[in-house]
Amino acid sequence: MPRRRTKQRGLRLWPVGPVLAAAFTAALLVAAAVFYTGWDLLGARDVKQEHRIDSKTLFDLVKLAFGAVAGAGALVALVVAYRRQRVDEDGALRDATRLHTERFTTAVSQLGDDSAAVRLGGVHALAGLADDAPTRELRQTCIDVLCAYLRLPYTAKTDLPADDAAARHTYLSLREVRHTVIRLIRDHLRLEPEHAHSWQGHDFDFTDVTFDGGDFSAATFSGGQVSFNRASFSGGKVDFYRASFSGGKVDFYRAAFSGGAVHFDQASFSGGAVHFDGASFSSGAVHFDGASFSSGKVSCNSASFSGGTVHFKGATFSGGALSFDGATFSGGRVHFRTARFSGGTVSFDVATFSDGMVDFGVAEFSGSTVNFDEATFSGSTVNFNEATFSGGTVNFGVATFCAGTVYFRTAEFSGGTVSFVVATFSGGTVDFGMAQFYGGTVHFYTATFSGSTVNFDEATFSRSTVHFDGATFSNGTVNFDEATFSGGTVHFRMATFSGGTVDFDTARFSGGTVDFGVAEFSGSTVNFDGATFFDGTVNFDGATFFDGTVNFDRATFSGGTVDLTDAQGVAPPGLVPAAGTPVPPGLTLPAAWQPTGP
Repeated sequence: MPRRRTKQRGLRLWPVGPVLAAAFTAALLVAAAVFYTGWDLLGARDVKQEHRIDSKTLFDLVKLAFGAVAGAGALVALVVAYRRQRVDEDGALRDATRLHTERFTTAVSQLGDDSAAVRLGGVHALAGLADDAPTRELRQTCIDVLCAYLRLPYTAKTDLPADDAAARHTYLSLREVRHTVIRLIRDHLRLEPEHAHSWQGHDFDFTDVTFDGGDFSAATFSGGQVSFNRASFSGGKVDFYRASFSGGKVDFYRAAFSGGAVHFDQASFSGGAVHFDGASFSSGAVHFDGASFSSGKVSCNSASFSGGTVHFKGATFSGGALSFDGATFSGGRVHFRTARFSGGTVSFDVATFSDGMVDFGVAEFSGSTVNFDEATFSGSTVNFNEATFSGGTVNFGVATFCAGTVYFRTAEFSGGTVSFVVATFSGGTVDFGMAQFYGGTVHFYTATFSGSTVNFDEATFSRSTVHFDGATFSNGTVNFDEATFSGGTVHFRMATFSGGTVDFDTARFSGGTVDFGVAEFSGSTVNFDGATFFDGTVNFDGATFFDGTVNFDRATFSGGTVDLTDAQGVAPPGLVPAAGTPVPPGLTLPAAWQPTGP
């Protein structure tokens, strides 16, 4: 990655003449300011003129002249002393730099030795040099060399020739040196920023490094730039356990996680930016279990999840932003089980779920915004089973469900908003079976149901508001079998039922409002077989029944209100009582559908 330009240090002194002139000018200006300030404070208005100078006045003038000369001499001495001090300091810096350079040359030559023991000595010598460096720039140079050593060509264990003892011995020796470098970097990043040997705020370049293990646990990345660009995590365990990302930038751009385990367990992301953009997760495991995301930005945009496992179990999202925009989930598993989303933003916009599993089971959504806008679900399993939605917003706006399964079984919707506005359900299954809607709002406004199966079997609607306003049901199946409507509102206003099946079989309407106002039934099969209407309101005002089948066979009307006053078209079967049978209480029919006499 590009290096930051560091300011060159060295002795820069102006010529003594201009410095003295400037010093005298500054002294005169200060003296004048003091004089006029005193004049104003004493309230003086005029100066008494003396026509003759007595001996006392003359003596005062002589003292003033000598004082001025002494002050000028002192000023000259001060300037000269300051310049001498600067020259001495620069000389000391040059001596320290020369000694540092000599030690640096020796340490670097040790890194190139054939003996692993000598290389280890060179690593420790460079770390000591960094601690003793007279300038920040020289310390950064030592760090750059240590990072460059890790970037040298390296054969991982998985690529060793079979049954080659010499190659394995060489590998183990080199691995020990590399892991020592990582450990020394970690130890210095654990020190407080005020510590003389802390390396926090420096740059670390691990571009293209192959990691088959290494320990960064409890390290603090609080400034500078840290690059893991195109790094390969191919085996072993790389540990960022309890690491703190509180500032600066840490970049895993296009890193490859192809084996082993990388642990960010209980890590803290409280500032700065951490990027996994374009990274590939093809095997192994990456753990963010118990991690805390409270501010800053973590991005996995355009990342590829084709295998392995990524864990966010028990992670806390209380602020900041985590994004998977444009990511591809084509295999493996990504777990957010028991994660808590109480603030900030988590985004899966334009992501593609074509295989594998993304698991939000038992997660708590109480304040965050979680976006799946324009995401495509074409084969994966996405699980929100037993999740709790008590606040915040979960958006599936303009998402496409064409295959795979999205589960919300036994999920609880007690607050906040879950939105499927303009979503398309053309295949696969979205399952809200046994979900509980007792608060908040769920939007399917203008959604298109053209092939999927959407299940609300045994769901309970007791206080929430669920909108299917303007939705189009042209194919597929939407099931409300055995659902309970005991409160809240479910809207199907201006919905179009032109194909497919919508089932309310054995549903129970005991409260709340279900509104089919101005809906069009022109081809679908809508079943209320065995439904029970004994409280609440079911409204068909202005609904039109042109074609298809709407069945109320075996439906029971024992209370509440079922209003079809302004409905038009052909009366659905099972709705109009037989001739001579009174209309059940609560059921209101248009004049054309009234039962005829005996």
